[in-house]
Amino acid sequence: MKGLKRGATAIVGIAESDLHAVAPNMSPIDLMAQATRRALDDCGLKLSDIDGIFAATTQARSPTLYLREYLGIVPRYADNTMIGGSSFESHVAHAHAAIQNGLCDVALITYGSTQRTLSRAASSPREFNPYESVYKPFMPTTGYALAASRHMHQYGTTREQLAEVAVSARKWALMNPRAWEKEPLTVEQVLNARMVSYPFTVRDCCLVSDGGGALIMVSAERAKSMKTKPAYVLGCGEYLSHNSISNMADLTVSGAAHSGPQAFQMAGLKPSDVQAVELYDAFTINPILFLEDLGFCPKGEGGRFVSNGNIAPGGKLAVNTNGGGLSYCHPGMYGIFLLTEAVRQLRGERGEAQIPNCNVALAHGNGGVLSSQVTVILGSDATV
Repeated sequence: MKGLKRGATAIVGIAESDLHAVAPNMSPIDLMAQATRRALDDCGLKLSDIDGIFAATTQARSPTLYLREYLGIVPRYADNTMIGGSSFESHVAHAHAAIQNGLCDVALITYGSTQRTLSRAASSPREFNPYESVYKPFMPTTGYALAASRHMHQYGTTREQLAEVAVSARKWALMNPRAWEKEPLTVEQVLNARMVSYPFTVRDCCLVSDGGGALIMVSAERAKSMKTKPAYVLGCGEYLSHNSISNMADLTVSGAAHSGPQAFQMAGLKPSDVQAVELYDAFTINPILFLEDLGFCPKGEGGRFVSNGNIAPGGKLAVNTNGGGLSYCHPGMYGIFLLTEAVRQLRGERGEAQIPNCNVALAHGNGGVLSSQVTVILGSDATV
């Protein structure tokens, strides 16, 4: 992104709130605050150090105002950017710019949702869409199912290949003590599960959970004095392509085809330099599209690329190493958890799921119905 300096900032604090079980006695802001306190403890900073707040949720119109009041801090800079699940990757880019230009020194990026407690319909009410609502689609699943069906028709992608994405995610989740799903999964189980919206069964679709997360960002110079290993922001790219899936120009090409090259150009890197790839996997078609559009494989080859355990533990590319939205957690908008996992891989904190010599990690956020795509590339000390 123009104007952003490579490596000028770093993520130094990360945390999740309590995850997985319903949170009947907590609000989305409670979950944000819980994650914030944990992220501050992670890096050794205090609540009073925060002077920039970046937040988004479907359950509060002005979350930065809630947080200012709840946490008792007066920010010099605030950002409520809301573009769906990719909002937090966008917040990283915006916080990078704010810190680089002296608008704030310590940026908090946070999210919380109680969508499982309230039900998804209650927590994320949908506006009437004159182009689509009259046909009564089951959104957002039906929108992604359209993209999957088109990819299958155009490139020969199979339901088995879609199922491989879910199976690989589950294998990673079994190596993550925080993950929701604890049982192995097979391709046959994915295919034989309850159909939701063809070609997706329930196992092709993300989890529904409560939870939240938080990140703390500071300048690269200040990051050197933190107690945690910094994850430097090397590259960012953002692209907004449509709102309604019926207005997507090509169902087989996402905006990642634009945001990815922007991020790689800023980082001065290429896909082959990335060791850990964290992709927003609300549905099994997502990683297939994003692997193609980000340049990890040619267009139309995504289905074959994810087959035979290639993105599972021990495969040729480590993708969604925490289990992803399909098997780890998915409290409404998943983008912040892509970033926390990328940072953990760069720190070397992932135990048996750790990628050896991980110095570059990519987090790619997706929002709406393939509507907003934001790519963030993070690096270790060895990259700056």
